[in-house]
Amino acid sequence: MARNKEAVVLVIDVGPSMHSVLPEIEKVCSLLIQKKLVFSRYDEVGFVLFGTADTKNELKEEIGGYEHVTVLRNIKVVDEDLVDALEKLPRGSVPGDFLDAIVVGMDMLIKKFGQTNKAKKRLCLITNAVSLIKDPFEGTKEDQVNTIATQMTAQGMKMDCVIVRMKQDWETSRRIMEENDFLMSVFSNKSSSKVVYVESPTSLLGALRTRNISPVTIYRGDFEIGAQLKIKVWVYKKTSEEKFPTLKKYSDKAPSTDKFATHEIKVDYEYKSIEDPNKVVPPEQRIKGFQYGPQVVPISSAELEAVKFKPEKSVKLLGFTDASNVMRHYYLKDVNIFIAEPGNKKAILALSALARAMKEMNKVAIVRCVWRQGQGNVVVGVLTPNVSDKDITPDSFYFNILPFAEDVREFQFPSFSNLPSSMQPNEKQQDAADKLVQMLDLAPPGKQEVLPPDFTPNPVLERYYRYLNLKSKHPDAAVPPLDETLRKITEPDVELLSRNKSIIEELRRSFELKDNPKLKKSARRIKERPSGSDEERGEFDKDADVKAIDSMEYSAKTEVEKVGDVNPVKDFEEMMSRRDNPKWISKAIQGMKNKIFDLVENSCEGDTFHKALQCLVALRKGCILEQEPKQFNDFLCHLSKFCQEKDLRSFCLYLTSHEFTFITKAEAPDSEIPEHEARSFMVKPELDSQNMKSEAKAEDDIMSIYLGGK
Repeated sequence: MARNKEAVVLVIDVGPSMHSVLPEIEKVCSLLIQKKLVFSRYDEVGFVLFGTADTKNELKEEIGGYEHVTVLRNIKVVDEDLVDALEKLPRGSVPGDFLDAIVVGMDMLIKKFGQTNKAKKRLCLITNAVSLIKDPFEGTKEDQVNTIATQMTAQGMKMDCVIVRMKQDWETSRRIMEENDFLMSVFSNKSSSKVVYVESPTSLLGALRTRNISPVTIYRGDFEIGAQLKIKVWVYKKTSEEKFPTLKKYSDKAPSTDKFATHEIKVDYEYKSIEDPNKVVPPEQRIKGFQYGPQVVPISSAELEAVKFKPEKSVKLLGFTDASNVMRHYYLKDVNIFIAEPGNKKAILALSALARAMKEMNKVAIVRCVWRQGQGNVVVGVLTPNVSDKDITPDSFYFNILPFAEDVREFQFPSFSNLPSSMQPNEKQQDAADKLVQMLDLAPPGKQEVLPPDFTPNPVLERYYRYLNLKSKHPDAAVPPLDETLRKITEPDVELLSRNKSIIEELRRSFELKDNPKLKKSARRIKERPSGSDEERGEFDKDADVKAIDSMEYSAKTEVEKVGDVNPVKDFEEMMSRRDNPKWISKAIQGMKNKIFDLVENSCEGDTFHKALQCLVALRKGCILEQEPKQFNDFLCHLSKFCQEKDLRSFCLYLTSHEFTFITKAEAPDSEIPEHEARSFMVKPELDSQNMKSEAKAEDDIMSIYLGGK
């Protein structure tokens, strides 16, 4: 058997206690074969069932014993017939002995490949381990497991044990379960065996490793801590996103009689001149260009290669920092793991000492990495210590790439804690939200975690491979509905929601939404009212205030770049909602200030005062949300002084009549103006109101003389 191939023997319990989960086991085993047909079509698979009424295995014929163990299929290269055989496994009628079944599976691997070949041999045991294991002829059950584990190690075999424990299994004998769990732990400690426990069909789907990926180092070399201190390390990928399979283009034009036709399509590209479409431009006459302002700068391949940064292959320590200084949202891309060079005791000791010191001091390391010679970029990342709790597992580091300044997307969102109390949830609303979080806890105390990443498969990939198998048998088959097991990954638990309807209903009542009829009124009706009328004053608080303050929606549908003349409030809101660059906040505020000045200064007998007031309300609301109270308060003072200087005191009176004030400390913590001082803005303009009335009367008297009045 070639080094990169794998031989797997699936050892499945089909006894009476397993009948309820066998449909899910059939799915996961079929999926294993389907993936091998895609990724490892030369791998070999065999099947052993235990708990069957009949007995069919070579050890029974050779030495006796090993009853109720059936070899469903000998070890052979995977094919589509194997998928069909797994779609309906036989149901057993007697409790199964998993130790006998493991020995039969080992015997199959030894006879198939001999003792010299120790590469890629694996057993996969699936059982609930609730049946009594019979006593051996000599020694104890633990002695028997030790013997099997020793032989397994000598033959270079690995074993994955998936223990499926549903609710009904916990009603069986606790003593038998505890004894079997102990035997499983002996396998785990004495051999290359991994034991996992699952309690749901979803976890079962991810517990069985359906695709074997060989670990490959991305770096082998020195971890340079200083000029005189270097540690030999190997770096592997710890997590990496599984991509959707690449679909190639094939043609059906090849003759049906040609058995060796690949049906692959070869794609050729030709570059032609715009002036002469019939003329093909050869590679030596083509060059890459880059947009630089209004022009395109041509850069040849040689120049592009020369300008590239080509650092030496290395991993260097830059320094240490507190773990709290590295935010979780700084992590980029995949996670790597740093381990000491295997077999290098000094490197293992040095790396372990460094990891434990960092763990004790709550520090992380910042490192500069160039994984290979000639790499075109430098990676700066953080090393987090991973101190092992097992003696046989050495300490290591997890590595995450950190962003540069160009990689960070800075979005300014105000903190909810800084908003006024009227815009924060009350005690009843908070309690309802707390109950919802507790209800949907995926890791409740005393129960197995729901949807753990290690055991949760990607539903998109799983569905694709199932449909690929269906399509291979029935070319015209329609896409089937989503499997219920996969549905539980993508949707909330329906049973859980139905049991907790009262909690969901309480949350809905606490945050009940109602239509606001005031928002449906036409803005045209507001504009048509005479400026300064009693009707307008009464409606402003009910209409404009609601429109501009309570319903300021940060949803930019179009990219507005300045506060315009037609609808300045809408333009301002859309600019404030933009989060692609922090400059839009300051630009929107400044643009609205300028617009208010224009409206006030260019008004004719107060015809634009109402629009200016709407703009002021929107500006005030925006400055509260963005925690910029000082900008607004300073502007309001400046506007008041401007009106006094330009003889526009009528606008100040207009603001006073609508009780327009500064942003207070109660509304924004950064404000320096308490609520009682904010009202002083409304008082100041009233000092000159009598003077304004007398001046207006004098003007009327003069005009009456010229017009012939009294």
